[in-house]
Amino acid sequence: MGRVEQRLGLANLEDGTGVRFAVTGAGPIAIYVPGWVSHLELGWALPAERAFYEGLAVGRTLVRYDRPGCGLSGATDRADVVELELEVLHAVATAVGAARFDLIGASFGAPLAVRWAARHPESVSRLILYGGWVDGHVVAAPALREHVLGLVDHHWGFASDVLTEIFAPDADAGFRAVFARYQRESASAASAHRLLAACYDVDVADDLGRITAPTMVIHRVDDRAVPVAEGERLASGIGGAQLTVLPGRTHIPFVGDAHSVLNAMRRGLGLPPLDRGTQPTVTSRQLQVAALVAEGWSIRQIADELVITERSAESHVERIRTRLGFRSRAQIAAWYVATNPSSDG
Repeated sequence: MGRVEQRLGLANLEDGTGVRFAVTGAGPIAIYVPGWVSHLELGWALPAERAFYEGLAVGRTLVRYDRPGCGLSGATDRADVVELELEVLHAVATAVGAARFDLIGASFGAPLAVRWAARHPESVSRLILYGGWVDGHVVAAPALREHVLGLVDHHWGFASDVLTEIFAPDADAGFRAVFARYQRESASAASAHRLLAACYDVDVADDLGRITAPTMVIHRVDDRAVPVAEGERLASGIGGAQLTVLPGRTHIPFVGDAHSVLNAMRRGLGLPPLDRGTQPTVTSRQLQVAALVAEGWSIRQIADELVITERSAESHVERIRTRLGFRSRAQIAAWYVATNPSSDG
């Protein structure tokens, strides 16, 4: 039996830029504001990320999107990242027919969600903020900011490795390998630089007092990317906000003890906690095929290597896609690297 599939849609901005979004689950709508670069299809292939979103979608219609310049969405050279994001949120909410919805912001998505909730209080039922900050200038010292931005500009490959170590210091080798590649495949160096610079520049101190939605602020106590003090500032500045501080130093919500983050978010959404689920499995032959797909082999090459017919090789690929709920070979490759650390040297 296949897993839950995400349904892809398209929203268009006023300038014609296409924004791809994904819908999962059923129930009241919750829109998830991405914290960094993203790719709806490749992210769906990472077991940890997918399980996290599937957990949020139990009892909610979860809507996620790739912002312009990332993943499946159209390119942009607009420098006003925050204002652009508000336009994107409006377009996506309109496309899914949501006049009022829960809003979840993780990392950079948290201050963006704050800005939206302050400007459009009538649209937000509940607000969930994870790993966020009030003032981007305090997230990193000026010298470090310039160093990281310079790396992104001139050595995006190396920079993606560095950012992976900052965002997920406790992740296993498989995740680190695939996430570094995932960042590079999700955005160009120019798009990543523009987004990261906006992370450092955003300041939502004046927005906090205008938020009226019930708010849950979640932060890991030793978050390596964003100090917990910023999470505390968010909670103290928003009237009635609840603060949940969890152990750990990983910034990415679906790495580390992701289940605790998931259930904290569900609590903020007014949903019951979930038990830890089990991941789908594939047969040993299907695992062999997935390994060759990850190497970039064609159907004919796979058939020759495994001494089977091309039809059988194609059938194995299709069964993998069905079992894991994937749409493309690229997703199979990303899943294999993430779940088999030794596969990526």
